[in-house]
Amino acid sequence: MVSSPTPAAPALPLREDLRGEQPYGAPQLSVPVVLNVNENPYPVAPEIVADMADAVAAAAVGLNRYPDREFLDLRADLAAFLLRESGAELLPEQLWAANGSNEVMLHVLQAFGGPGRTALSFAPTYSMYPEYARDTLTDWVTGERRPAGSEDPFGVDPEHACSQIRHHRPSVVLLASPNNPTGTALPLSTVEAVLAEVAALPAGGVVVVDEAYGEFRREGVPSALQLLPQHPRLAVSRTMSKAFSLAGARLGYLAASREFVDALRIVRLPYHLSAVTQAVARTALRHSETLLARVDELRVRRDETVQWLRHNGFTVAESDANFVLFGEFDDRHAVWQGLLDRGVLIRETGPAGWLRVSIGTAEEMQSFRTALMEVVNEQ
Repeated sequence: MVSSPTPAAPALPLREDLRGEQPYGAPQLSVPVVLNVNENPYPVAPEIVADMADAVAAAAVGLNRYPDREFLDLRADLAAFLLRESGAELLPEQLWAANGSNEVMLHVLQAFGGPGRTALSFAPTYSMYPEYARDTLTDWVTGERRPAGSEDPFGVDPEHACSQIRHHRPSVVLLASPNNPTGTALPLSTVEAVLAEVAALPAGGVVVVDEAYGEFRREGVPSALQLLPQHPRLAVSRTMSKAFSLAGARLGYLAASREFVDALRIVRLPYHLSAVTQAVARTALRHSETLLARVDELRVRRDETVQWLRHNGFTVAESDANFVLFGEFDDRHAVWQGLLDRGVLIRETGPAGWLRVSIGTAEEMQSFRTALMEVVNEQ
């Protein structure tokens, strides 16, 4: 019996702007040394894990009910943490949280972007920003950061930024500080210049300073949180994925005016933050001092990595994050592959010819240094 050919599956009515697109995602490979996605290399301490387990067990009793939709207790805990960490005096209603800072940013673009509106940032910067814009049908444009060889490598020139704002009239400006993938922090004077230019637009706009790596900034580098009282159109986003060692918990948050946060409440999905996530995050905030205790160690190791790379002839961007961008390579993919062949996974990202390495444990960084020199010496 001759079987009939399987009919071809009909083409799905995918949005035209999504045809040919690939899902976002850095490689998740099983190798001995994983230094490609800026995770904290240190796991949560056993005693905190136990406390989280108790909190999750307590939350599980009520999982037949929807979670607290407004999660004001968590928002109050976040406000208390920012008061201790940065001296920012905020009401719980000025905090927002979601499943990672990715969802927080998506809420911002849903509320303030959309068809006929524009989001602006300065490249190179976080590769997810244009995807937030795409997914919300927001036009995406970029200005340029200063070149690597300038006096302010990968910084944002305020005059250029203001010119771009006047030209494109964005409804949303995204400023990563420290920037991913370069690690560059912005002076508050640059943020203030951007805020003033956006405020002067006929339709106004909002500015988001993305401080996902803010806890790793060097001594004396300020947070944009201190600008919030004077700027109701400013928001500062953070995450618990990095410094808190909670990448798997998926909790990001944002501080802004109450009016700004209320706009995000309109576009969020119902009950978007699970009771389990809320329980884990609140437990982590109770243990913030312990969870953040190794941030200083990672800062020191980052600075040591910068010095070692420069000593060995590499060009390195100054970093206020938990990663380092370095180069410049004629064939960066060959270097990346050579490291991977030796069991070390870093990230092939940023400007052409550059690579990014996350800061891991002392042993992981030694493996990285050994592998890198082997690869370079073979070329």
